[in-house]
Amino acid sequence: EAISIFDRSLLRHRRDRAAAGTYGEHDFLFREAAARLADRLLDVSRRFPLALDLGCHQGEIAAALAGTGQVDHLLQADLAPGMAAAARPRGPVAAADEEWLPFAEGSLDLIVSNLSLHWVNDLPGALIQINRTLRPDGLFLAALLGGETLTELRQSLMAAELEILGGASPRVSPFADLRNMGGLMQR
Repeated sequence: EAISIFDRSLLRHRRDRAAAGTYGEHDFLFREAAARLADRLLDVSRRFPLALDLGCHQGEIAAALAGTGQVDHLLQADLAPGMAAAARPRGPVAAADEEWLPFAEGSLDLIVSNLSLHWVNDLPGALIQINRTLRPDGLFLAALLGGETLTELRQSLMAAELEILGGASPRVSPFADLRNMGGLMQR
């Protein structure tokens, strides 16, 4: 039976609420990661006829790729319909779950995911779906929060709970470490 760490409907609700609020005033990390992904894509000397921005937030990848000339058509998809609707589209925008990709096998040349995949319950399953969706010479680029992210926060919360309550609960999402991610990508 699949383990459900993240409540995907709650995540969808929170992302919709963020899209309707002041998300654009606080998206600096998403913009920075998108710029770095776009910079890495510039190292690839080919064009991508059809690309997908998986977990598009409000279009940071689309903005970073604008003017590069590497992507002919960009699809943007986000778990939250409100977030997808708020994206700065460079093409079609859809609400789609990273855990259940609605794209045909071998249909995409490039998939880029900017700080969204660390919220999926079945990361190996999502990566398998991404691999199947790519054409044989397709490229997958992603930015995820790594295993050592927010270490100080985790330690501080644990110490405080131990002192106050005599026990501790995980308060920060688990993140895959670099070694595990490398193994998943090789699989």
